[in-house]
Amino acid sequence: MSPSGGARTSTVGFVAASYSADIAEEAGGVRLRPTDGTAVPTEPNEVHLLGLAIALTMGSAGYEHHPKPRDPEITIDALLTGEATMPWQRRSGGDPAASRIVCERSDSAAWRCRIEPAAG
Repeated sequence: MSPSGGARTSTVGFVAASYSADIAEEAGGVRLRPTDGTAVPTEPNEVHLLGLAIALTMGSAGYEHHPKPRDPEITIDALLTGEATMPWQRRSGGDPAASRIVCERSDSAAWRCRIEPAAG
């Protein structure tokens, strides 16, 4: 953790090695709010891999795609930076305390994410 309480970020080349965001539930779905010190990858392939890892992790934590179709104008970059709302909702039985997603790149460059309770 950094002194400001956010996740400490390092880079692998020009690619972020960690990503952490609070999960905020809103009327249209959920919004990821990156924590202090989080850098969003800029290389398109890395953006897509991180987005996929987040989607799989949130799905296993009890979130599902909202029945309303996703707006095709929304980019994965906008979702990762918190500029857009993801059309997801928590299924009944999902953990209401789960409100932060933390992702780290492994030595093999794969993103590994987990859901944690909000920092308190």
